[in-house]
This record gives sequence, C-alpha cells and structure tokens, in this order.
Amino acid sequence: MSLSWITPADRVQKLPPYVFARLDELKAKAREQGLDLIDLGMGNPDGATPQPIIDAGIAALQNPANHGYPPFEGTATFRQAITKWYNRRYGVQLDSDTEALPLLGSKEGLGHLAIAYINPGDTVLVPSPSYPVHFRGPIIAGGVIHNITLKEENNWLIDLNSIPEEVAQKAKILYFNYPSNPTGATAPREFFEEIVAFARKYEILLVHDLCYAELAFDGYQPTSLLEIPGAKDIGVEFHTLSKTYNMAGWRVGFVVGNRHVIQGLRTLKTNLDYGIFSALQTAAKTALELPDSYLEEVQTRYRTRRDFLIQGLGELGWNVAKTKATMYLWVKCPVGMGSTDFALDVLQKTGVVVTPGNAFGVGGEGYVRISLIADCDRLGEALARFKKAGICYQQEAVVSV
Repeated sequence: MSLSWITPADRVQKLPPYVFARLDELKAKAREQGLDLIDLGMGNPDGATPQPIIDAGIAALQNPANHGYPPFEGTATFRQAITKWYNRRYGVQLDSDTEALPLLGSKEGLGHLAIAYINPGDTVLVPSPSYPVHFRGPIIAGGVIHNITLKEENNWLIDLNSIPEEVAQKAKILYFNYPSNPTGATAPREFFEEIVAFARKYEILLVHDLCYAELAFDGYQPTSLLEIPGAKDIGVEFHTLSKTYNMAGWRVGFVVGNRHVIQGLRTLKTNLDYGIFSALQTAAKTALELPDSYLEEVQTRYRTRRDFLIQGLGELGWNVAKTKATMYLWVKCPVGMGSTDFALDVLQKTGVVVTPGNAFGVGGEGYVRISLIADCDRLGEALARFKKAGICYQQEAVVSV
C-alpha cells in the first residue's frame, strides 16, 4: 500500500540537500566501478584512538555499574574532567555541576540548542560558509537565517559592521566557529572581544564552536570565547573529542558556559535522550587527561600534511594560504567551474574525494574543502593523479581561438 499521503514535516522539507550524504552515494558508485578512492571529503580522522583511552573504555565496559542508564547531566567525574581541562588550557574557571554538559557529539548539541532556544520566526545570525549544523539546526527550529557572507580579503572573519542595524536589533543567536570549519581561518583575541561587546549591546546569545582548538600549529594558540570578560554572561562554547583524540565514532562532546543556557539544553535533552553511555564517559575522561605530548604528536601529524599538500598544490598552480589550525585546506576552484562541478570532475577523473564549498552555505561557492586525513604517501598519490588528469589552477579561463 502506498503511503504517498504521508509527507515529512515542513521543517524537514525546507532543508537543503545534505551534500555529505550525496557524496556517500557517489563514492559507493565509484567503488562499484573499481576506483581506488582517496577520500579527503569528510573530517573523519584516520588512525586509531589512543590506547589509554581504549583501555579505559574496556575496563569501564567490564564494570556492570556502567550498564544502566547514565545520569542525564553526565557523570560527575567526566564533568569535572571537562572543567579541569578548561582551566588547564585556558585559565577559565567553570562549575562542573552547572556550567558543563556532556553531549552525544558536538553536532547533536549544536542542533538541539537551536530547538531549545529558537522559536519560529526568530532571527539567527550565521556566517556563510559555516559548518552545516550551524544553519541547519536553526532551519529545523523554524528560525530565519541571516547569512553573514565571509570574504577571503577579510581573512574569512565575520565583519560585524556588515550586519544591518535592524537585523542586529532582531537577532536572537549568533553561531560562529574559530578555528573555522571549513575555511581553516583563525581569529585574534581582539575579534572575540569585539563580538562579545556586539552581543552584549544587542542582547544576542553567542554560540561558539571550538572543535579544532587543539589542532593548532606553528606556536598558535586559539582563543576560547570564555576567556573574554563577560562572555559567560551571554555565551556558550561547544567542543568535541572527535578530532583531537580520533574518537569521531565514539560520539562524545560537551558544551560549557552560561548555566541558564546549558540548563535549557539539558531540559530538552532529558526529553529526547539519556546521554552518553557511562563507559564512554570514563574513556573520554581519560582522553582529557592525556599529557600535552600527545597533543604535540597530533599537531605535528597535521602540520606535516598541511605543508606537504600546500607545496604540492602550489606546483599545480594553487596559492593556498598556510593555515594556523584545523585539519582542512580551503582551495579555490579553477576559474569558470562551480564547487559541485569541480568536486565531481575530480572524483570522476582521479578517484579523489573533496567537498564542494557550497555544502557549507552559499558563501562557500567557488571553493572546495580538502581534509588532511591521509598520510603523505596517499596525499602524494592524490597529487600525482591530479597532475596526470590535468587538474590544476589557472588564474584566467582558457579561451579557445
């Protein structure tokens, strides 16, 4: 029997196609055709989770006390590990009982925050390009998105002066993310001071996504929003263990900051889930307690790959800025090609997967994101395939005479 009369809710139908899902379909077809794919599309770290984390998880699995429902607000020991980590990394003091909340990955929390705080018709400020859940979450909640178009000439920083006064007056929430996915851009402390002043002036909730804080290079140390005086009055900050600790599949993240905002998110989550499996929280606590030498190894790995790929792309005509953080390069499409067409062309001709920039909003058109999730041997193979297929960057479109 056909159920064609049952249709998804408007909130689902309003969502633009999810490019990563489409990429998965194309990758599956390419594999069926026998292509050796080099997948540099998703931000899915390669390599194993560090052994101490695995060992802690196994030991916790063997404890029957962890097999029941976990506390809604997360275990006290994991929340304490979160707040100690923040104090050690940023000198920020947090109350582990009220100002920290474990999440089923930061994506879940970012999306549910929108549902918890955005009413239909509320204005939400979102940079473009940005991580998709920053605008998809508010769309699901019925919010009205005001895109803040980011520009290369402004180093992909939000220009607060570009936001019309009447929009700022109406805005309820501003999502932002530095170090940035997808552009790899970083923001100086002065920018954070400016955005806190802006949010306090217009009474806007700041939602900062700090998922790439530890993937920083060349002596650069990213700023936490909560380091800025007064930020905790009007903001929260999200983090994840996925990237730094190779725990993407474990689905562990957390949010810290304003206790009232966190309580609102917790209230929503108590009606939707039971939180993270307690054994995973034990493993996550171990991750946050790893020595800094582990972080240095991770940073070296991605910095080496960054330098290798930037040099190789340079030999093919691209001038890619040396990013100070993240696991991505933000690369211009050849003149005359759109993001989707270029990504498909690369996939079909080389078997290399990159993500079209328009997956991150209209402001990402004209670029692709390349993830540094393969070792230099595989990156070298990708570059060799580019060269063999004639894929390069030209400043001017070639005109046939």
